[in-house]
Amino acid sequence: MSQFRITLAQLNPTIGDIAGNIALMRQAAEQAVQEQAQMVVFPELSLTGYSPGDLLDELDFVERAVQGVDTLLAATREMPGLCWVIGAPMPCIGPGKALENCLLVLRDGQIVLRYAKQLLPTYNIFDERRHFEPGSDVAKVLRVGQTQIGFLICEDGWNDEGTAYPVNPFSRLADAAPDLVVSINASPSHIGQREHRHRLFAAASRRHKLPLVYVNQVGGHDQLIFDGASFVVSPQVGVVYEAPRFVESVTTLQWDGQRFLAGSGESLPPVAVEGLPVMEFYRRQIELGLRDYARRCQFRQAVVGCSGGIDSALTLALAVEVLGAENVVGITMPSRFSSEGSVSDSAVLCRNLGIRLFEHPIHNIVGQYESGFHTAFGQPLQGIALENLQARVRGTLLMEYSNSYGHLLLTTGNKSEISVGYCTLYGDTNGGLGLIGDLYKSEVFALCRHLNICAGRELIPQTIIDKEPSAELAPGQRDTDSLPPYPLLDTILQMLIEGERLGTDERSEVEEAYRRLTTEAEGQMLVARIRRMIARNEYKRRQAPPILRVRGRAFGSGRQMPIAAHYT
Repeated sequence: MSQFRITLAQLNPTIGDIAGNIALMRQAAEQAVQEQAQMVVFPELSLTGYSPGDLLDELDFVERAVQGVDTLLAATREMPGLCWVIGAPMPCIGPGKALENCLLVLRDGQIVLRYAKQLLPTYNIFDERRHFEPGSDVAKVLRVGQTQIGFLICEDGWNDEGTAYPVNPFSRLADAAPDLVVSINASPSHIGQREHRHRLFAAASRRHKLPLVYVNQVGGHDQLIFDGASFVVSPQVGVVYEAPRFVESVTTLQWDGQRFLAGSGESLPPVAVEGLPVMEFYRRQIELGLRDYARRCQFRQAVVGCSGGIDSALTLALAVEVLGAENVVGITMPSRFSSEGSVSDSAVLCRNLGIRLFEHPIHNIVGQYESGFHTAFGQPLQGIALENLQARVRGTLLMEYSNSYGHLLLTTGNKSEISVGYCTLYGDTNGGLGLIGDLYKSEVFALCRHLNICAGRELIPQTIIDKEPSAELAPGQRDTDSLPPYPLLDTILQMLIEGERLGTDERSEVEEAYRRLTTEAEGQMLVARIRRMIARNEYKRRQAPPILRVRGRAFGSGRQMPIAAHYT
């Protein structure tokens, strides 16, 4: 068998920007030609970006996608002999839904192969069956030179153990005896997912004795972040090449019938079994999510309510790394209940980060509300209503600034607080995007320490990290007045919200701590109380801004629970 040269085009398409995505694909194809590749492979739905959602219900959008395929066909005539493996929604041939999620191989102005995705995920963040009809249970192969290539689309390769679907496209493809398998993907990233992909596809490659090329999308799309990390697998060795994570990458490799080599013909360096350390993964995932969200929504600047607490400190630090200190603003809004440190710690933080801090006290505004409430209703404003009022005044002021200056307001809630409703609707939940809403409070502390270590200095003041958490909405208030200590709370939340979706190592530790807690009546009562709090506050989460997903089950599209329901 002669050498087969293949280009892995790990791109960052924008959903709906068909012309822009075509430009990215064309540029990658030109590089493939220069590097004498016979095939260039793009991610799943690379033409439209993944996932277009209900844009697929709009006739004009589908027409533009079909026209986009025609534009790509014209481009292939300019690069004769090169096979373009693209992903695109195509009109369904036959009964059922109007569209299929297709892999197309384009060459010399023609569609030389069409394969429709067979396994359409409808779980967690996925809802492909909403728009697509499953493809037929057939294998699709194409001979390119002396190499027989078989094709899969994402989920089609994830069922090789046969536990999730009655159909196994990988096994069917193996029966067709290709020399090489190409899989196009849009696999979102979360903690542990990279290692899970490696284990699953290495096992399938070994079982079927088939080498595999896995090309993934990269970039942030609303809640979802795609890490790229495209890879190739040798049946004998396992993963032998991995593209960089969290960045675009276009790389040409050789396959000589026995092993993969670099485009230059040299041996490939070994691939690390372990991925990034957990905190560095969180950092890079969140930063890519913010960068693409701001860019695609046309924001260059961000504003954050700076309370002197750890959540707003971490949010500001991450925003500065992505947007630059000159494009990030903090606003501190002390009330009569605020501690001295809420302002002084905010000042030190913003000085460390090199950003501007505005001070806008709210005690006079809150006082006017209190007076008006008493006049109108004949009783004082007090308790939870007064506490929430302060948060809502702050949220309103932040939105005023956002509207006046065009900054993206970043909300600062973490997963622990969002889970149990320890936040104020239309107050601290205001904003366009939540950076840390999928991090438990314990992880917030850990990521702050990680940022300081990476910087080699106190980006986030130690006084903020050491400070006991408090909303500071009432005299002497502490989070532990109404919540258990965060390490304990986080253990309970991880079991109740994520459960089996926790990583293997993390799950065993959490399960053991949870088991010990629930062996006694007091622990059982605490778990029942937290479960009720999670259920009771679903209405708040439904109205909150999108949060960037870093874990296996995030609030939003990944956890769809009813509001008006009875929970035991």
